[in-house]
Amino acid sequence: MSEERPVDRATEVFVSQRNLLFTVAYEMLGSAVDAEDVLQETWLRWVEVDLDTVRDRRAYLVRITTRQALNRLRTMSRRKESYVGPWLPEPLLTTPDVAQDAELAESVSMAVMLVLETLAPTERAVFVLREVFDVGYDEIAAAVDRTPAAARQIAHRARRHVDARRPRTVVPQQQARAVVESFVRALKGGGLQELLDVLAPDVVYLGDGGGVKHAAPRPIVGAGKVARLLAGGMGRNMTRLTFGPTTVNGGPALALRLDGELDSIVAVHVEGVRITGLYAVRNPEKLSRIESATPLTLR
Repeated sequence: MSEERPVDRATEVFVSQRNLLFTVAYEMLGSAVDAEDVLQETWLRWVEVDLDTVRDRRAYLVRITTRQALNRLRTMSRRKESYVGPWLPEPLLTTPDVAQDAELAESVSMAVMLVLETLAPTERAVFVLREVFDVGYDEIAAAVDRTPAAARQIAHRARRHVDARRPRTVVPQQQARAVVESFVRALKGGGLQELLDVLAPDVVYLGDGGGVKHAAPRPIVGAGKVARLLAGGMGRNMTRLTFGPTTVNGGPALALRLDGELDSIVAVHVEGVRITGLYAVRNPEKLSRIESATPLTLR
């Protein structure tokens, strides 16, 4: 029995921090599958640690998770180079409390996660730890093998990069959902003008089929082009399609089902009273986390 106690203690600590560690890994990777692998690697290293020597167990676990996520992120970068078409983060069905936490909802939104994709791996790790989880520079430095001064410089550079690209407007959930309802009515109506009325002039449409399902091979920009794409593509299957409102990554989305089977998840980004971003994930390998909610937390 005495040999099992350290493992039992390690398990108790790990389980208490699991949701936080998953959120850290997911925000660094944009992939729930890879985040789960990182947690498994973190656990294997954690059970080898003498807990009596660890002053701050939460910080230590975050450090291990960050290091494993950085290793995985570099591997993923090579995978993405050969990915067919645009790469979108894996959508997560999220609980109402995520949407109600504005800071958390923004940090895991498709729009912001795509901005994070433009950062180098170490920049992304430093940005996520500092700006999202408010980790101190000493701890960040230990996690990414940099000095605190270097970590501070990296954070400053990453913050400027993200601030220049992140969405500026935060829309109340109720307002965003009203816009999405108008969008669904426009889709069902099938008219170009109805779609143009709800799409922002500079709306961006991204489709991720991963080479498995048909999707636009590159971003589609502009209300006219996006409206024609939607009207044409969905119009051919409108009698077979259903649109179910849902919440992914803390924001409004639609679950599109074709003949009753899940076809795609479309995350919708709203600014003001118009849609500025449509992120359609069709790759079946990325649709496994939308049947049950994934708990996320910043603490």
